[in-house]
Amino acid sequence: MKISFAEFDPSRRGAIVVGVWEGGELTVPARRIDEASGGAIARALAASGRFRGRKNDILAIVGPANLAAGQIVAAGLGKPASVDARLLQDLGGTLLAHLNATGESEAQFAIALDDGAGVEPAEAAANLAFGAALRAYRFDRYRTKEKPERKPTLAQLTVTGRDPDAAERVYRRFAATAEAVCFTRDLVSEPANVIYPETLAEQAAGLAGSGLRVEILDEDRLREIGMNALLAVGQGSARPSRVVVMEWRGGPDGAAPLAFVGKGVTFDTGGISIKPAAGMGDMKWDMAGAGTVIGLMRLLAARKARVNAVGVVGLVENMPSGTAQRPGDIVRSLSGQTIEVLNTDAEGRLVLADALWYCQDRFKPKAMIDLATLTGAVIHALGNVHAGLFSNNDELAERLLAAGTAVGEKLWRLPLAESYDRAIDSDAADVKNIAGDRGAGSIIGAQFVQRFVNSVPWAHLDIAGVAWSKRDAPTVPKGATAFGVRLLDRFVADVYETE
Repeated sequence: MKISFAEFDPSRRGAIVVGVWEGGELTVPARRIDEASGGAIARALAASGRFRGRKNDILAIVGPANLAAGQIVAAGLGKPASVDARLLQDLGGTLLAHLNATGESEAQFAIALDDGAGVEPAEAAANLAFGAALRAYRFDRYRTKEKPERKPTLAQLTVTGRDPDAAERVYRRFAATAEAVCFTRDLVSEPANVIYPETLAEQAAGLAGSGLRVEILDEDRLREIGMNALLAVGQGSARPSRVVVMEWRGGPDGAAPLAFVGKGVTFDTGGISIKPAAGMGDMKWDMAGAGTVIGLMRLLAARKARVNAVGVVGLVENMPSGTAQRPGDIVRSLSGQTIEVLNTDAEGRLVLADALWYCQDRFKPKAMIDLATLTGAVIHALGNVHAGLFSNNDELAERLLAAGTAVGEKLWRLPLAESYDRAIDSDAADVKNIAGDRGAGSIIGAQFVQRFVNSVPWAHLDIAGVAWSKRDAPTVPKGATAFGVRLLDRFVADVYETE
């Protein structure tokens, strides 16, 4: 779908979308169309029993004979004071879905806001377009047959406003974000026979031309370094493990970087502690944390973020075989701490243990954030609405919460405490990878990870419940969500690029 910006042209064919305030008051473009159509919009609103101009209200009106438009869509905006970027993005996505469902091939978003709204016209137009771009994502490369009614039809979307050139300038940064989000969704959506440690590392390496420095550590190098915990997870697989290091240097020379670390289990059978068959196919997205870090680093480079950043992703495949690690094995991690592996399905924390230690030891970051589909327990706690947030630093946690709220990728902070930490003391090693009971599973996972973090400000995002969606949302189609790309980009922009 092509997105462009222009002045409003009521003579164009296709659908025209106009805004209506709560209570039925028409915006300026809506009034123009209403007058040109002999009051078609006003009559339709009066006849409707449900449309009130509230947020998410949509009313489709057959285009009158004296207009080229085949359809007029009235979109509820709510109250002027409540209009913000998030509402406009959601509206853009919702309208995109509606237009595709009705078979439109061309449309104008003529939703120029009145002066009483709290968003500048150019920002409003760009946010509408951004929401539509995010919702337009589809992962359909393996479909050889599809019913015509299921295929998207909208090929051209024009967003109108008083200053289309300004809107287009604002949209450029949104376009880079949409591309990074869609890239990440592609990585997470790919099946495990296509994306495995070597090929995911190749995807990251392919971004080197964008200004990123990319280094791939193979198994020989990982053994030499001492990443034995990470290697133990992948030793049952025919696919060799990898660690990818991505560096973006957009800040002052020598300034400590921000660090982002991702769990990349490209397929997780559970290993010897094998998972039930039902739902195991979903474990292709157990690398979503790594996918998000790769997508974020791509975005920081694309928009030339004024910050130094490093991304480290540990890539393994957890398979049962004659060479797989066994429950009861003890491995020595890169930190020197020994780990008793009581359950091979609690494997992501072993990957993070070595990746986090390597990252903080090599790069001395000012802050370190990891993302992982770490525990099913976080879904029991928070469902599919919030990701779990754990942190050793209150300021860092508050900044992440604020960024998540701003972009609609919600976090909920959960506790860390010594009483939880004692539950993973091992009789045979320094630490065991599970507590032995099912209580506080997401907290126990975070406590384990924290043992491999020194004094650096650190946050752990357990994204198991939000990395994949089983239903459509306004800007997130069903499937991979790329949760964290927008959140962390906003966090970087709000906190570190304003210093």
